[in-house]
Amino acid sequence: MDLHKAFATNKETWNARTQFHYDSHFYDKFAFAKAKNSLNHYEQEALGDVLGKSMLHLQCHFGQDSLSWAHKGAVVTGVDISDTAIELARQLSQELSIPADFVCCNVLDTSQYIQQKFDIIFTSYGTIGWLPDLKPWATMIAQCLQPGGTFYMVEFHPIAWMFDYQTSPPQMTYPYANTGVIYEDYKGSYASPDESFQSREYCWNHSLSEVVQALIDAGLQITTLSEHDGSPYNVFPNMISKSGLFYLEEALYPTIFEVKAVLQ
Repeated sequence: MDLHKAFATNKETWNARTQFHYDSHFYDKFAFAKAKNSLNHYEQEALGDVLGKSMLHLQCHFGQDSLSWAHKGAVVTGVDISDTAIELARQLSQELSIPADFVCCNVLDTSQYIQQKFDIIFTSYGTIGWLPDLKPWATMIAQCLQPGGTFYMVEFHPIAWMFDYQTSPPQMTYPYANTGVIYEDYKGSYASPDESFQSREYCWNHSLSEVVQALIDAGLQITTLSEHDGSPYNVFPNMISKSGLFYLEEALYPTIFEVKAVLQ
């Protein structure tokens, strides 16, 4: 697999999506501008009071979550592969008068662009699937954390990515611990399904054990590993809304997992 081609293709797709996502109901820019908060209860409960803490937000898209943490008092730096998204994030930071720094780079190269050590590293919802190997990802996290610093991720469960959602109904197609690349080519995106832009994506699935072991091998101590049926986002077919979360109609498997770890 030509990883340079894969990353370049993914970057092109995210650049094409950014403005559509910003204008979408999914990201609801008007509600965000009013509340200055796009965070869900999982991450807010896990990280609590962030006032005065330095935070690195990995794969931040156009920065809504980054600016939400900054509005809560964190000193935030966001990174993303999409230069279009980073440009929009910087624009939003100025428009909303919420200070934050944004850096455009492949997340695996973060420590080459940012030498600062952070109190908290945060990543969420649909991020690690863009990475072919989690070992360099976890190594980068350890390089960017302060000793005793906290890494926290909340992510869609790997079981959910075993399905091919281009078929109706979705069919279980990919192995749980899939080691091969998954290529998809379709119109629109999760946030803008009716738009005409083309999404060409190279993705990889990662089991829970792969996530946890990569972090352990990089020198982090796992303090929390949780799985949840309720998703903050209605991104899978036939989900039912209940108490502010979305659940699979059959509820056969979890849709979300959390990992919290500390650099030893």
